Amino acid sequence: MKRRGFLLIVISLVLAIGAAWVARNWIQGRLNSGAAVDQNEQVVVAAMEIPFGTKVEPRHLKTITLPRNAPVGDHYERTDQVVGLIALQKVIAGEILLKERFADRNAGSTLAAIVKPDMRAVTVRVDDVIGVAGFLMPGNHVDVVAARMVNQLAETRTVLRGLNVLAVDQTASQDKDQPVVVRAVTLEVSPKQAEVLVKAREEGRIQLTLRNPLDESSTADDSEMVAEAAPVKAPTKHIHATQARPAGNGVTIIRGTNVHNSESAT
Repeated sequence: MKRRGFLLIVISLVLAIGAAWVARNWIQGRLNSGAAVDQNEQVVVAAMEIPFGTKVEPRHLKTITLPRNAPVGDHYERTDQVVGLIALQKVIAGEILLKERFADRNAGSTLAAIVKPDMRAVTVRVDDVIGVAGFLMPGNHVDVVAARMVNQLAETRTVLRGLNVLAVDQTASQDKDQPVVVRAVTLEVSPKQAEVLVKAREEGRIQLTLRNPLDESSTADDSEMVAEAAPVKAPTKHIHATQARPAGNGVTIIRGTNVHNSESAT
């Protein structure tokens, strides 16, 4: 009888130890699961293509889970942070939404939204020559060459460099890649550059020159100011005056109608 009671005690201890081990493993698993959740974060991505200039709607968005230390840039974590914003670039389906690619919903028109806070948009009238035969597209960069007549001589100078083309006519989308002859080009300039551009346009003609997108030479923010044309001095006419010879002592001889003036030796 005593032996049976001892066996029951041993079995109870084994079951208790087993239960404690199972409970410990379950708690540890839950703690590890919670730590894994803390190491992840929600990232907003495009559920479908979002065209340029589109106002973002909930149907455009979805969220995915990524490791918290994943290098995904300055992104959104909730869909409500993106709804109502304006897409400054075309976003493809599945792309992570970055904050620099969207403008505030209160920015006004699409063009106003894509202008940098410290910049301005200036529109210049162009033709097929000034507009580089229609090859100017939003996103291109151009230089501005000014020409004017000074004393019947043509004077030209590159007055602005590396200006960003915001729109051609009323199109600001960067999807088009075919040349189209337009009537106006909108450029992104600083207030100082805007003054230079308007001044050059009023003084003469301007020509836009298309830059290679990889060419970063001479694209400083400060514009090259149009130099005031130095007044060209008219050529000085050198008049060689014949110095009058001093009248010497002479004698005038009159013979009838003939008059003869002879100098006398001093």
